[in-house]
Amino acid sequence: MPYRRSTHFVSAPDGTRVAVHNHSAGLPEAQRDRTLADRPPVLLTNGIGTSENFWRHIVGNLEQDHRVVHWDYRGHGGSEESRDGDYRVKVHVDDLERVTEATMARGNGRPPHHIAFSMGVRILLELYRRRPELVPSMTLIAGTPGVPGAADTRWGSRLALSATRQLLAAGTPWVPVVAPAVKAVIASRFADPLARAVGALRARAPREDIAEFLGALHRMSPQAYWRTLRGLTEGHAWDVVPTVRVPVLIIAARDDVLVPLGEVQRLHRALPQAEWLQVDDAGHAGLLEAGTEISEAVRRFLLVHGLEAPTPARPPVVQS
Repeated sequence: MPYRRSTHFVSAPDGTRVAVHNHSAGLPEAQRDRTLADRPPVLLTNGIGTSENFWRHIVGNLEQDHRVVHWDYRGHGGSEESRDGDYRVKVHVDDLERVTEATMARGNGRPPHHIAFSMGVRILLELYRRRPELVPSMTLIAGTPGVPGAADTRWGSRLALSATRQLLAAGTPWVPVVAPAVKAVIASRFADPLARAVGALRARAPREDIAEFLGALHRMSPQAYWRTLRGLTEGHAWDVVPTVRVPVLIIAARDDVLVPLGEVQRLHRALPQAEWLQVDDAGHAGLLEAGTEISEAVRRFLLVHGLEAPTPARPPVVQS
């Protein structure tokens, strides 16, 4: 889906340029920045490997009366690969902090409502740990504060997580060797049906959107993906959850095989004051498979919590 947006870059201390996209809803360029600056800001944070079209339903719903911004992790989309090779969670949180400040500076100074998907949930919660004043409200979609077992003190879970870390570390030198074969599979006509066969995609996942996602994943740096994945296995943000004091909407997909429903339900139990939405017949690509339902839930949440755009005055109705 071609977006109507403008792009600028935020520079990190190591010089890496992080792409930030401002959705313009087709506004004329001459008045775009001035008009958008007065609108309530919404900032979208991706999942690992996610292409920007995952946000198309939310963008389409909100861009007419909000200032909708999304950004790309290092090595994703329009952002550069990390110049110092660092893809730890801390680095992504650093980037989100700068992107949030830039979003405020280019707008009306208000911190944005944050919407985070998958890996983005961990990144956003870490930002809340560091700078809670930058996160006045949040929507958490199909993600948790850490990989499964990250906060489990039982020896079995700790052993499994340790083994996963060692496996990812051992596999790092092999990434350049294996990457061509993996890319060939991603680019083949078998990628989509294979993902559906193993349950990663539901039958209603739009094929055009999945093709766009696979194309973006094919173009992505294998090292950026692998090192970002390694970073996710280190630490967790479960200890942040009890400290959250802002409005939260949690959205889970019933048939998610990557972030199982039980894990997101566990997050809700740890944050019982949060609003909850479960979408059925949707998996980890629920933003595409149940996009209309999710985007409408986000708008209702913004309205209930006073985060909605002002309603334009309507002329009085004259009774005949």
